Amino acid sequence: EESSKIYINLLGICKTPNSFIFCLKKLLSHFHLPHHKTHFLSSPPLLFPKIHCLYKKINSLSFRQSNGRKLKMSSHRSFLFFFTIFILASHSSVTSRILPEVSVTTSSILDVADSIRRTKDASSFRLNQQEEQSHSPSSSSSSSFSLQLHSRASVRGVEHPDYKSLTLARLDRDSARVKSLMTRLDLAINNISKADLKPIATMYTTEEEIEAPLISGTTQGSGEYFTRLGIGNPAREVYMVLDTGSDVNWLQCAPCAECYHQTEPIFDPSSSSSYAPLSCDTQQCRALEVSQCRNATCLYEVSYGDGSYTVGDFATETLTIGSTSVQNVAIGCGHSNEGLFVGAAGLLGLGGGLLALPSQLNTTTFSYCLVDRDSDSVSTVEFGSALPRDAVVAPLLRNHQLDTFYYLGLTGISVGGEMLQIPMSSFEMDESGNGGIIIDSGTAVTRLQTGIYNALRDAFVKGTTDLELASGVAMFDTCYNLAAKTTIEVPTVAFHFPGGKMLALPAKNYMIPVDSVGTFCLAFAPTASSLAIIGNVQQQGTRVAFDLANSLIGFSTNNC
Repeated sequence: EESSKIYINLLGICKTPNSFIFCLKKLLSHFHLPHHKTHFLSSPPLLFPKIHCLYKKINSLSFRQSNGRKLKMSSHRSFLFFFTIFILASHSSVTSRILPEVSVTTSSILDVADSIRRTKDASSFRLNQQEEQSHSPSSSSSSSFSLQLHSRASVRGVEHPDYKSLTLARLDRDSARVKSLMTRLDLAINNISKADLKPIATMYTTEEEIEAPLISGTTQGSGEYFTRLGIGNPAREVYMVLDTGSDVNWLQCAPCAECYHQTEPIFDPSSSSSYAPLSCDTQQCRALEVSQCRNATCLYEVSYGDGSYTVGDFATETLTIGSTSVQNVAIGCGHSNEGLFVGAAGLLGLGGGLLALPSQLNTTTFSYCLVDRDSDSVSTVEFGSALPRDAVVAPLLRNHQLDTFYYLGLTGISVGGEMLQIPMSSFEMDESGNGGIIIDSGTAVTRLQTGIYNALRDAFVKGTTDLELASGVAMFDTCYNLAAKTTIEVPTVAFHFPGGKMLALPAKNYMIPVDSVGTFCLAFAPTASSLAIIGNVQQQGTRVAFDLANSLIGFSTNNC
């Protein structure tokens, strides 16, 4: 009876839709519901159309006599109870395209002064600063491995006169990288084999013919993050590029027909007791996209879409990861290599294919945390470790046309706490393998389809009208002059995933300096391709974990 009086009193103040919000809050508090179940009512406009409709219905039922008699109290109670349940059950579907379940940060602070300082510090990097400390012991668990991770600048040193020229070189490498990914996907979708495009024999000479001098490769291409590990027995320590967009592991080998410059001597397989060439009928050789036989041994070729390539013998070798030796890892011994990976000895593929390192280590989980590209700090890539407990978890999707790439189950993007008006289908892959969005360690700048990028950019510009605009730089069309600023407040850019989960990016992961005098640009770029890419600038400072067995990707901020 007491509850019935409360319900009638509540109905009595519900004269308008807005007061109905207040009424509903009171009603929900009477049910002693926790706050996280009612926080959606703090933004009436989000539910206003539905509230208005339901308000009119309940108001007409509550204050109109039926056949000369008022509705019974039990009718009020039943109606309100089911109305409340309806609201609680339906609000998640209403707000999933508007606000996530977690609280939304509408703005983020960018430390302009610190970012500019880092651009100046980057010019003082020295080659191999961390070489002595690069081999910390791995975990005691036999199923867990850990490698240290370095930025390209900290390993190679800075080869440019100023930060702007360094930025332009990075963006050139990035454009070549994206081109290579797009080309590979296009070939897979159209069922075109790389072997049909270029015979391997034209790229690789016989051992007797290898007499050409050592040459430098091009400076175009990728390779922004390096790790250090041992190759062979006895182990020779080398720097290797880490790449989630590749499957085949390889390194430059002597004798060289054509090799680019690397920071340490070229690996000589004849000095390793564990080096063993693979025969053509092995599973590893058959798993290659492009292969050929020579004297019953397997030859490999990997090309990267921009003219860069590696060609040589496919073999098994021992890798030393921390204090653990892993035997019989299939790896390419490249005698003819060009471009992409100048400075490193080769590449470790972290893709989803059979020849990638995670598969060969028989691990179903791995993670990495990318340090600041302008930092000489060190992070790790870990194999066999579980998803962090605080991780924001999203679906990991795969393309049946190409198993290398890791696709992300993205449902939307928000700027300043407001979802971009983009259909969810814009982020989905179709049955033919086109579309979707991948997460990639080798691409620097996130690429979005032109329409999505334009919506993001326009929303960001709308929230930064107090900042002085500057001319665009290379692929960046939205730049600002922040020379006179110490800190600024900018709209938060966030990625949204199924279940209302959200990853809010730090401001420094999308407002980046392009010179040392205060020019900052929005670090997203448009693409005409149907494939979108989450790049490493947006991943910096976040541990990205892959649970291959359960098809999940986890993001854990400030966990390097």
